[in-house]
Amino acid sequence: MSFSADVKAELCRVPLTKSCCALAEAYGVLLFCASFTARELRIITGSKEFAERLPRLFRKAFSISFDRVEDNSSGSKRSFLITDTQKIADIFSCFGYDAGSSLAHHVNLGILSEECCRISFIRGAFLAGGSVTDPEKRYHLEFATGHLQVSRETFSVFLELGFQPKEVVRSGNYINYFKQSEVMEDLLTTLGAPVSAMAIMAAKVEKDMRNDINRKVNCDSANADKIVSAAQGQLDAIRRIERVQGLQDLPEKLYETALLRVANPEASLSDLAMLSDPPVTKSCLGHRLRKLVEIASAMPDN
Repeated sequence: MSFSADVKAELCRVPLTKSCCALAEAYGVLLFCASFTARELRIITGSKEFAERLPRLFRKAFSISFDRVEDNSSGSKRSFLITDTQKIADIFSCFGYDAGSSLAHHVNLGILSEECCRISFIRGAFLAGGSVTDPEKRYHLEFATGHLQVSRETFSVFLELGFQPKEVVRSGNYINYFKQSEVMEDLLTTLGAPVSAMAIMAAKVEKDMRNDINRKVNCDSANADKIVSAAQGQLDAIRRIERVQGLQDLPEKLYETALLRVANPEASLSDLAMLSDPPVTKSCLGHRLRKLVEIASAMPDN
């Protein structure tokens, strides 16, 4: 299963205990489902767990059953339908709507006066119209509805719960979305999916560890390149001095340093300092090598 399917499966394990919360969750489902009109109510899902929850949810919320359930041709999704006009009228009435009048859907915030009901509403919205990307790839959680006013008012519900989504319009849908992993973790925990929230947290920790390792490897590689480049420049300088005037004319300490570098072409300054006889500091050895480079630079090209 996808990560999104796992999240929905976990949310479907939240018990349906309070009638007010069942009504709020069903409200979220209906406002984010495929079709919620006076002629037809249609909920389409590919989640086995959500398909099992829907009949129980509607019995708890409305004391009604679906008129029929249809499988699509591939069998991967199921459609739950209500076409009975009286059932639809009863459902509309629960939310303060008149099924007989033309209207643009909106969120009746009076039904969501309690925090538990607001959480249940958002849970239903996610089950019907939500998705979340595998956190191993990227962080993105969204709620999509075809109703502009529903999207805007759902935004207000999020704010009341302490979350501030971003908004976008995509392919005719109005979307509230989140991209911060910490916010996604908090939201899923609030909705009743703490295991999924932990999975996002674990993925973030793993990503951070990989990035940290990569940074260290890149840093070590860069440092190694610098050491090799510096050593090559020192060796070139020593060879130039030897070719032009000979190393024997160098002061004793510089002469010893030149021989030490030639004998250990890949050693770091720290290693060369320890190999000196007697050992010297890294700063002291670096000063001597820079002096050799300066002497070579001052020599004529011929």
